[in-house]
Amino acid sequence: MPPKSKAAAAAAAEPVSVEDLFAALHRHIEAGEFPQAVKVADQVLAASPGDEDAVRCKVVAHIKSDATDKALAAIRAAERLPIDLSYYKAYCYYRQNKLQEALDILNGQEETAAVLQLESQIYYRLGRMNDCMSSYEKLQKFKVDSIDLKINIIAALVAGGRAPEVQAAMKAQKVDLTTRALRDTRSFELAYNSACTLIENKKYSEAKEQLDLAKRIGKEELMVEDYAEDEIEYELAPVSVQLAYVQQLQGQTQEAMETYANMINKKSGDPSSLAVATANLISVKGTKDVADGLRKLDRLVEKSTAPNQLQLIESLEFKLSSRQKEALYSARVLLLLHANKIDQAQELVSGLLATFRDNVFPVLLQAAVHVREKKVPKAEEVLSRYAEKHPDNSTGVLLALAQIAANANHFQIAADSLSKISDIQHMPATVATLVALKERLNDSNGAASVLDSAIKWWKNAMTEDNKLDMFMREAATFKLNHGRDKEACQLYEELVKSYGSTEALAGLVATSARTDLAKAEQYEKQLKPLPGLQGIDVKSLEKTSGARHVEQAMKVDAPEEVKKQKAKKRKRKPKYPKGYDPANPGPPPDPERWLPKRERSTYRPKRKDKRAQVRGAQGSVSREKHDASAANAGATSSKPTTSAKAPEPPKGSNKSRKKKSRS
Repeated sequence: MPPKSKAAAAAAAEPVSVEDLFAALHRHIEAGEFPQAVKVADQVLAASPGDEDAVRCKVVAHIKSDATDKALAAIRAAERLPIDLSYYKAYCYYRQNKLQEALDILNGQEETAAVLQLESQIYYRLGRMNDCMSSYEKLQKFKVDSIDLKINIIAALVAGGRAPEVQAAMKAQKVDLTTRALRDTRSFELAYNSACTLIENKKYSEAKEQLDLAKRIGKEELMVEDYAEDEIEYELAPVSVQLAYVQQLQGQTQEAMETYANMINKKSGDPSSLAVATANLISVKGTKDVADGLRKLDRLVEKSTAPNQLQLIESLEFKLSSRQKEALYSARVLLLLHANKIDQAQELVSGLLATFRDNVFPVLLQAAVHVREKKVPKAEEVLSRYAEKHPDNSTGVLLALAQIAANANHFQIAADSLSKISDIQHMPATVATLVALKERLNDSNGAASVLDSAIKWWKNAMTEDNKLDMFMREAATFKLNHGRDKEACQLYEELVKSYGSTEALAGLVATSARTDLAKAEQYEKQLKPLPGLQGIDVKSLEKTSGARHVEQAMKVDAPEEVKKQKAKKRKRKPKYPKGYDPANPGPPPDPERWLPKRERSTYRPKRKDKRAQVRGAQGSVSREKHDASAANAGATSSKPTTSAKAPEPPKGSNKSRKKKSRS
C-alpha cells in the first residue's frame, strides 16, 4: 500500500465541521441513502454529543431502512437526553405489530396531525373502526389535504360497516367518486376503495366498472415503472380477487371459480389475496371437495403445539382484517363438520373462543357443532347465554337461536327469540314467522297482537315503501279466519276509506253481512255490477231447486269462422313401419310378445332325464354299475368263445331322445 501524501494526511487529521456533516447528512437523506445517513449522524453525535437533530435523523434513518430494532435501541440510548421521541417509539411498535403498546404510548401525547394519523392506523389494524373514524374526524381541524387520508377514510368506513356514509364523507372532502371523476384523478387506491363501497351497497355493476378502471390505472402505472407481466399480475391480485367476488355475487360462479383456482395454483398474488381467494373458492364449492378445501386451509394456519392457541402464518396474521380472519376460521370449522371430524371442529372452536373473546362468530360456530352432535338444548343454552350477556350485539345470535329452536319444534323459544329483536319486528318476514309460530302454539291472541303492533308501526312510519295496506289485508284475512268478524270488518273499512281497494270492498261487504247488515247494504251499492247479470231475476233463482249435475256437457254450436278453420285442417295419413302393407297385414302379432318367455302361455319347461340319476353320496358309484364294470374287466382277461351272443344295437343319445319327445 503506497504511503499517504502529506496533503491527504493533513486533510484526515483536520476535523470536519458540524455544518459540513449536517450538509452530508442532508444529501444522504435526500438521496435515500439511509445506512450512510446513520453513519454521518454518528459522526455528528461524536462531534456534538446529545445533538437533538442528529438523534432524530439517526432514528428516522433506521426506520426508513426497516431497522426498527436499531431505531428502538437508539431511542433507549437517548432516554437520558431531554428529547421526546415517544412518537417514533410508538411508530416502531406499530411497525412491529405491537399495536397495544404503540397505542398506550400515544395516549399521553399531544393530538398533532402526525399522532392522529398514526393513532387512526393503529385503530384500523385493531379492528376498532369507530375509534378510527373518530381520529379521522379530529384530523379535519388540521385541514390535511391528502389523497391518502381520503383513501384511508373510505377504507375505515367500509371496514366498519358504514359504507352508506362514504358518499357524504367524501362530499365533505370535496371528492367525486363517479367513474368519470376517478378516471381523471388517476388514483388506483381511490378507485379500488370506491368499488369496495359500491359492493357493500350492493351496486355490483358499478363496482365492476370501477374495479376495471382501477386495474387499468394500476397496470399503466406499473408498465411505466418497467414491471414485467407476472409482476403486474402479482401487484394487481387484490383487484382480480375483488372482480371475481363481484362475479360470484352476480351468479357467475364458474368464472369466479376459474379466477380463484388460477390464482391459487399459480400463486400469482400476495399472501392475503391468496387467502381471500381460498376462502371464496371454498364458499363457492360448498360441500364439494371437502378434503381439498381442508388441505388448502391447512396451509394458512400456523401449527402450534400449545392447546387452544390459534394463529395464521406470519404473512397473514397482521395483514388480514378481523372479518377476513373470521371467514377463514368459520370455513375451516364448517368443512370439519361436513367431513364428520367433530372432535377437531370442537377443538378449533375452543381455540376461537379463547382467542376472540366476547366475539359473536365463535359462539355461532359452537352452536353449530352442538347441533351437529344432536345436542340442540345445549346449543340453545349457549346462544341464550350470549344474548343475555351482550344484548346490544345479539341480533345474529337470536336469529340463529330462533332457527335452531323452530327446526327442533321448540316454537315458544323461537317466538321469544324473534320477539327480542326490536329492529325487525315490523318487517314482513318477521311478522309472518311470528304469526306462524303463534298459530303452532294455538295462541291466536298473540298472533293477532303481532299483526296489530306491525300495523301501528307502519301507520307512524315515514317511509316511501310503506307496507301498511299489505299488513291490513293480511290482518283482516287472519281475523276473519279466526272468528274475529268485527275486527276484520274495521280493517276492511279502513282499507276502503284509505286506499279504495275493490278487493277490500268485497271483503267488507261479505264480512259486515254477518255483523252489520245495514253497513253491508250501504257498501254493497259501491260495488260495480258484473257484466251479463243485469237480466237475471234473483227471486226466481231463489225459488229454483238449485243447480243439477249434468252427465254430459251441453253442445254449443261453434261460430262459422271456427267451423271454416276446422274444415281447412286436412287429415294426415298414418305412418306405417317400413315394408308394412296395410292391405295385407298378415297374421296379427302375438299379444304376449312383450312378456318374458317364462310368463307366456305357450312356454313349456325342459324335462330332466331321470334315468341317469345316481343316488348316494357325492362321488359314489351304484352297486349295479360296479358289478357291470367288474364283469367287463373279467371278460377282457379271458379268451373269447364261439357261443357269444350277437351284439345289441346301439342306443340313441340323450339329445336325439329329447328332440323326438319335443316333436
